[in-house]
Amino acid sequence: MRVIAGHFRSRPLTAPKGLDTRPTSDRLRETLFNVLAPRIAGSVFLDLYAGSGAVGIEAISRGAQETIFVEKADLALRAIRTNLASFGIQGNYSLETYSVAAAIKRLAAANRTVNIVFLDPPYGEVGEYTSTLNLLGGEFRRLLMPDAMIIAEHLKKLNLAASYGALNRFRTLKQGDSALSFYSHTQIAAAG
Repeated sequence: MRVIAGHFRSRPLTAPKGLDTRPTSDRLRETLFNVLAPRIAGSVFLDLYAGSGAVGIEAISRGAQETIFVEKADLALRAIRTNLASFGIQGNYSLETYSVAAAIKRLAAANRTVNIVFLDPPYGEVGEYTSTLNLLGGEFRRLLMPDAMIIAEHLKKLNLAASYGALNRFRTLKQGDSALSFYSHTQIAAAG
């Protein structure tokens, strides 16, 4: 596993040991960032269920202003910290060591806003997709900039809902056994 492009291009990433964390493959990350390329520079990137931090570090490598990593598993937190340290990343990020729901509530209460949200809960925890997307499309949508994009990585055979509150899916990309579902606010989805 490595950083695909940008400042840290081709540098190897550490992943947590064991089967609890399933890092986003290099190929799927490349597909994701090909879509996000015009939006990354200067963005605030929220990496939910961050795992090894590979996706959020890729965002920093490609010019994100800040990445907010949200992860509570000890082994994954150790991998994120190891990766950040090995790349010498000292700013441009924050690490929320809470559950995703608690972190979303804390960030919204602090009046933070983000441009891009990536969520990749453990595939076995299907309910996490619904609860997280409902929080972002409902009560805590103030966390999202008006043109924010939300991307959920999931198993290809899992059909996520077309909408969650004010969020509407506008695109799905499938690759291997995985898929990326792209959501935005209702008014953005209708326009684009």
